[in-house]
Amino acid sequence: MRSGLDTELIMKKWIVEFIGTFFLVFTIGCTVVGGATGVIPPLAIGAALMVMIYAGGHISGGHFNPAVTLAVWIRGRCDTKDVLPYMLSQVIGAVLAAMAVKFLKSDVTVAVGLVRSGPALLSEFLFTFALAYVVLNVATAKATEGNSFYGLAIGFTVMAGAFSVGTISGAAFNPAVAIGVALMGLSSWGNIWIYFVACFAGGAVAGFTFKFLNPQDV
Repeated sequence: MRSGLDTELIMKKWIVEFIGTFFLVFTIGCTVVGGATGVIPPLAIGAALMVMIYAGGHISGGHFNPAVTLAVWIRGRCDTKDVLPYMLSQVIGAVLAAMAVKFLKSDVTVAVGLVRSGPALLSEFLFTFALAYVVLNVATAKATEGNSFYGLAIGFTVMAGAFSVGTISGAAFNPAVAIGVALMGLSSWGNIWIYFVACFAGGAVAGFTFKFLNPQDV
């Protein structure tokens, strides 16, 4: 009986990670592809991440991002057995969200964003680090346990990043998002390595930084 309950909980975690990532990428696509310009996309994207974290954080932790999953695993709050399934659920959510956007906006001409690898690498690294660092401190730290602001803090971090470096790197801060935007035609597949390298590096550095700053928080 216990094994059955454990399996059910694990499946629920994966489903929540799928749902959260789906709506994050879906919001990105719907607001960017043939949508409004200026402040609307960053606000909508940050808000979508915030509400999905509040909705599913108590079940899965609300990662919705392979780089965040890596950071939380390094920090010691994600079981090794969950790492790859979480990442797979996130990527599947991103892929299906991109397909939904392409169906809904099939009549919209999409322009591929141009990025320079050096500035994009630095931008994605810095804000993925910031995102993962905030997640670890507001959603996993003992000192902030039980707070009610964690979703707002995480969503606002992504919003700030989108405003800051959106025109430089596209502001993915998330390998699953990078796959989704490439499928939607917003980013070149030739640039996908930038997001994988920078985002996973940012998540890893955030995880080790948290452990260094909080050696007692295990």
